[in-house]
Amino acid sequence: QVQLVESGGGLVQAGGSLRLSCAASGRAFSLYSALGWFRQAPGKEREFVAHISWGGGNTAYADSVKGRFTISRDNAKNTVYLQMNSLKPEDTAVYYCAAATNWNPRLLVTTTPYDYWGQGTQVTVSS
Repeated sequence: QVQLVESGGGLVQAGGSLRLSCAASGRAFSLYSALGWFRQAPGKEREFVAHISWGGGNTAYADSVKGRFTISRDNAKNTVYLQMNSLKPEDTAVYYCAAATNWNPRLLVTTTPYDYWGQGTQVTVSS
């Protein structure tokens, strides 16, 4: 059974930083063609944040986080990371990691191609 477990969320002041981690188990991590981060604020739909390819050479970011967030992965540790800098109150949300077995950059900015999801970790940014 595949499991994705996020950690690293918390409360931080605007301008601060957090590093989220997502550990995978139950399947060889390297078999995931893409890993992604999404977020969902209260009353809003889940939205794309970033994704990364198997080797880490291809990444994509939502415009709202570009230049502030960095996604990376360590296949040896079965972990994907999201480094979040210069946080803003509007970044407040539950953050989810997700894994996809097929690489399709056009669709990976949507929730559709992701086969597995974590339970989420809360990030709260105070003003």
